[in-house]
Amino acid sequence: MSEVTVRKQRPKHLAVHEIRLPLPGIVSILHRVSGAGLFLLLPFLLFLFGRSLGSPETFATFEAVVSHPLAKLLLLGLLWAYLHHFCAGIRFLLLDLHQGLDLPSARNSARIVLVVSLALTVIIGVKLW
Repeated sequence: MSEVTVRKQRPKHLAVHEIRLPLPGIVSILHRVSGAGLFLLLPFLLFLFGRSLGSPETFATFEAVVSHPLAKLLLLGLLWAYLHHFCAGIRFLLLDLHQGLDLPSARNSARIVLVVSLALTVIIGVKLW
């Protein structure tokens, strides 16, 4: 082709709100976000773990922190992040083994990951709350 061909006008900015991402793409992004969230909040979890295993005074600190509604909400979010990251990780391992690579199977497995992670979060969260 010559340089005389008409070039396609490219957008100057990316309109993220207009992009329609497929369900497997959403699960992939949530897998990355949940992994990053788990990594960044690991010091908080280690702090809580240390307070729960120490003396009775430090356990009282643990109880005070965990009984706060915002801490409960944060721990519920961490529970979802762990369960989603775990379920999506199993899905990606199966994809690496060339299982479920066709489009209907990929969409179905992504749907299963979302449903199972949310259902487990609700079940475990109700038991722990």
